[in-house]
Amino acid sequence: MKISVIISFLIISSLEVVQAQNAHLMLGQQAVMDRDFKKAVVHLEKACVIDSTNSNALWMLGYSYYHSENYKKSIIAYTKVIEFKPTDCSAYYYRARAKDYLAKDAQTTPTEKEADLLGAIVDLTKAITINPSDIKFYQNRGIFYREYGVFKLQKTHKFYDRTRGINSLKASIADLEKVLNENPDHPDIASLLELSKQQLAAATMQVAKN
Repeated sequence: MKISVIISFLIISSLEVVQAQNAHLMLGQQAVMDRDFKKAVVHLEKACVIDSTNSNALWMLGYSYYHSENYKKSIIAYTKVIEFKPTDCSAYYYRARAKDYLAKDAQTTPTEKEADLLGAIVDLTKAITINPSDIKFYQNRGIFYREYGVFKLQKTHKFYDRTRGINSLKASIADLEKVLNENPDHPDIASLLELSKQQLAAATMQVAKN
């Protein structure tokens, strides 16, 4: 076979692959816009099989998994996005939220819960480093710090650590106070802050009794 024929065949094959990926990518993107996330997953999975390095397809796939409540696969997809785009703070944000949802799952073991909550906090800290002006990062990290603090204060598992639990609640308060200072008219933030303060007061009172 002549080299020119081989080259022509390769070019045509490459174009067919690109067209197939673009078709699935466009259909997946439209499904995301329509909030039909199960349909989006079908097309975006195919697009990512054709080209596993397309960070845009991976991001939308992670987002679709997240909204389909498939948090483990969402984490995997966003981890791949971060490999290609390590400064994509939105990927850290959604990966953190997916980890937090996993931590709340009744089937999650204490070992897994500790890893998920810490991972969520680390991800949001990274997002804040990249974009310190996005207030939702602080709000969610404040919530995750509180959840981690409550977890560490439970004496029913081997991960009990009173000092780390109290310090996490203090970190939660610091984050939520920052959010409230910038959004003073948001009662939901005030409620979140009050809850963290109440839990810190209860924890410190318990320390005093001991």
